[in-house]
Amino acid sequence: MALDYRKCAEEIYSHLGGRENIVQAAHCATRLRLVLADNSKIDKKALEDVEGVKGLFESNGQVQLIIGTGTVNKVYDEFLAVTGMTAATKDDVKAAAAAQQPAWKRALKSVGDVFVPILPAIVASGLMMGVVEALGKAMPNFANTDWYAFLDMVANTAFAFLPVIVAISAARVFGGNVFLAAVIGLMMVHTGLLNGWNVGSADAINSFFGIETGVIPTWNLFGTFKIGTYVVGSISRHGYQGHVIPVMIAVWFMCKIEKWLHKHVPEMIDLFVVPITTVFCTALLTFVVIGPIFAALENYVLKGAQWLVQFPPGAMIMGAIYPATVVMGLHHMYNVIEAGMLSSVGLNTWMPIASAANFAQFGACLAVGLKCKQAKLKTVAVPSSMSAALGITEPAIFGVNFRFMKPFVCGMIGGACGSLFGAIVKIGATAYGVTGIPGYLTINNYGLYTILLLISGGIAFILTWITWKEEVPEPTAEEIQKKEAAEKAEEPAEEVKKPAGMADRLASKKDEDAEMKIYAPIKGNAISYEEIPDETFASGVLGAGIGIEPEEGVVYAPYDGEISSTTETKHAIGITGAGDMELLIHVGVDTVNMKGDGFELFVAEGDQVKKGQKLITFDIEKIKAAGYSPTTAVLLTNSDDYEDFKVVKTGAVNVGDEVMDA
Repeated sequence: MALDYRKCAEEIYSHLGGRENIVQAAHCATRLRLVLADNSKIDKKALEDVEGVKGLFESNGQVQLIIGTGTVNKVYDEFLAVTGMTAATKDDVKAAAAAQQPAWKRALKSVGDVFVPILPAIVASGLMMGVVEALGKAMPNFANTDWYAFLDMVANTAFAFLPVIVAISAARVFGGNVFLAAVIGLMMVHTGLLNGWNVGSADAINSFFGIETGVIPTWNLFGTFKIGTYVVGSISRHGYQGHVIPVMIAVWFMCKIEKWLHKHVPEMIDLFVVPITTVFCTALLTFVVIGPIFAALENYVLKGAQWLVQFPPGAMIMGAIYPATVVMGLHHMYNVIEAGMLSSVGLNTWMPIASAANFAQFGACLAVGLKCKQAKLKTVAVPSSMSAALGITEPAIFGVNFRFMKPFVCGMIGGACGSLFGAIVKIGATAYGVTGIPGYLTINNYGLYTILLLISGGIAFILTWITWKEEVPEPTAEEIQKKEAAEKAEEPAEEVKKPAGMADRLASKKDEDAEMKIYAPIKGNAISYEEIPDETFASGVLGAGIGIEPEEGVVYAPYDGEISSTTETKHAIGITGAGDMELLIHVGVDTVNMKGDGFELFVAEGDQVKKGQKLITFDIEKIKAAGYSPTTAVLLTNSDDYEDFKVVKTGAVNVGDEVMDA
């Protein structure tokens, strides 16, 4: 018997805590997405038991009910009728869900959204920088070779121009022009400005500007007009290499300015007025306001750190807050402390503090990598932790720990404990510039340094393992499947019945006119649905079938049928065929986040299609560049209704090859 869509919608509504608790509702190819005022008011158990609901999970403030392709849109229409709500897009739902979250959580999410796409670049650079620096310290002669210079250049490029990379990614997140953002990022590391890593070095300042004062010159745009001791419009002529937060703030303002100008500038002159005005205003704001704020922060941090490291409790405090200064891009100032220590007493006791803080972030990140179940997160967390162990913590902090906050805090605690130990036993280094494992090359006591690393990394690892819980962005489909299997196993064999409608479907299958074959809709490499890099698809909760790793970005109709569902983002489609086969073709994993960019849809819901007819085109390289897998799920969502269903071919397939038989 077909699902009663109205009844399904009514039952869902009855367990949501009343109309006043429902903020927004939308749907995608397989799920009903809800934003609620208070998630604690819903009856999760009752929702999971509603006929037609295959699973429930919460993600980023949303409650998502898995219903299935070709069905969810019909249930959604009835849901709107029952509740009296108007249709919303997935973007509306995401915006509403984000608005429900605390401001600090929205800020953290923005940082994560900016850094996730650029993680491959900084993870690779971080690992390489750690290895190259270690080799240079271990083999002084190698440090003077052309090979070392070349490898050092390759390794540190991503960090030398980090503001540019961050600016481009931030513009995508905040909705601005990425090329204008790139200009802002480039300004902040312009070669006409003193490299930001050298702002604490009097020798570097004197050499760069040809002066003898050791003070960075300024541009005074509005003369010498002062408010107190501050010269209005004064710009310190140094860059912002290594800075992250100032760049994000600058690009956020840039996007706001650009959007406002687009709304108010006549279209006839928009192309000329908007870009130049946006860049100029943002540059002025960045160097006159944002820059001085962070320059002042650097001075306060530097003076505070110099005072604190003189006694163990102070070292403990600095070990805790060191990662926070990395987030703000202020940590490079500590080189001044280290250089001063080496010149005055010949021993760098700051290095153990930095090393404890960095190794603690390694421990926290490694705990996430080992504990998490998401393959995508694991592939980021484990390499990032290795980079942190070598002293380069940006990938671990921005890609993992700071995104989830608890690992970051656990790392701060571990760093504090390790730093306290290092200050008590008074270990130090004979150079600066390396921490973590490469620190063995400069430390004065290997045994005590090993204990310091074990304390900081071990405490952070244990605390993260205990306190951090993975927020799975996809449903716990494996648990649902296991639960259903267990329930079936408990039933007496003679009472096991075929799902409702099975007899009708089997009768239809026997109909000689109904060809129950499914042909490859895409050219590529066919794999088992269990190998699709997505927990929901791989679990089988949306039906059995295959995944196809595409060689060409075109989707063709796998059989004669009717388009039962499409998505606004054009990345997924449902097709009903002979014998009521309901097939889902979902291009890529998490490609809903691309919002249709790179996709083109050639059919509409309700269209009759013939086998081999073009349905969708997509850009494989654009999907990969966005950080997603292009593996396409081809799933028979009602495969349980066909006792003879089987996959007949995997491996290399061409469009039109038979791949499944129901």
